[in-house]
Amino acid sequence: MKRISLLFISFITFSSLAQTGGTTTFALLDLTYNARAAGLGNDFISIKDQDINLGIANPSLLNEKMQTNLSLNQALLAGGINYGQVAYGRKLFKGFGAASIRYVNYGEFIRTNINGTEEGSFHPFDCIIGAGYGQQLNPRISVGANVNLIFSQLESYNAFGAAIDLAGTYTAKDDNLLVTALVKNAGYQFNGYTSKQHDPLPTEFQMAVSYKLKHAPFRFSLLAHHLNKWNITYIDPNLKPTVDPLSGDTIPVKYAGFGEQLARHFTYSTEIMVSKNIHLRAGFDYHRRQEMKLEQRPGMAGFTFGVGFYFKKISIDYGFSIFSRAGFNNMLTLSTNLSTWKK
Repeated sequence: MKRISLLFISFITFSSLAQTGGTTTFALLDLTYNARAAGLGNDFISIKDQDINLGIANPSLLNEKMQTNLSLNQALLAGGINYGQVAYGRKLFKGFGAASIRYVNYGEFIRTNINGTEEGSFHPFDCIIGAGYGQQLNPRISVGANVNLIFSQLESYNAFGAAIDLAGTYTAKDDNLLVTALVKNAGYQFNGYTSKQHDPLPTEFQMAVSYKLKHAPFRFSLLAHHLNKWNITYIDPNLKPTVDPLSGDTIPVKYAGFGEQLARHFTYSTEIMVSKNIHLRAGFDYHRRQEMKLEQRPGMAGFTFGVGFYFKKISIDYGFSIFSRAGFNNMLTLSTNLSTWKK
């Protein structure tokens, strides 16, 4: 169990390192907390319907269809590790409000002294408590904002911070086209794990567009991420030039060119509405593939798949994300509209 927990923490740390150069804190802000997004490339912010989880990710998507919607999200992992999200929405003033709790429980670790003698155990835990508000400015444009309080406890070390998300969305007249922009995780670490530590948060600017075909059950989406930072490739500081054994020529370290760096900023996804009750999903994140794949056996790294089942009172979503041949993630979401149970 301890080994699995360490692997999961390593994944979170590496994901943050790959995306931001390892210079930011509170990596839990970058996790995907709902199954629908997990099946659509992990970062997904561009559908405006009854899904309260998308309103948590992008507050400008909050709308009246989410009234009294409750959603429970859970990652399906082994070894006592669990992370997920609880979200709820309802009408507030002239717009719509939402509340959420996101959490990461890393399981049990053995505490030892400098000599390796066991001195008990501890349970690392991270949590985000968030509140959001969205409002329709006119029939086509909506805006929204989130405020998130971030808590982290690693043995006797604690950290606290706050972050905001700001977003705007444009919906075309026929509702088939949606364009949105989001600035997320803009904030500050008030208390670091040590007295002198105040690391920046993983602030990110995203833009996305979704288009649903008028006469076919397909919705295509494109998301551009990390637009506030051009070069998001991870450069291993240990890489050194090599020597060709045949010619004796020096082979320099290969760095990403313009095309490679541009491609890493995009995530592609599609949703197929097989029927009113069944939706199929797939996504591809090129950056995640390049950073997480095994060099000799890349496999399906970076691809995601999902399915949604929609019934009268509840909906069930499942998302499957492939990190590499060495690991993957399952996410399950259960959602309901509480008002339907009163009828």
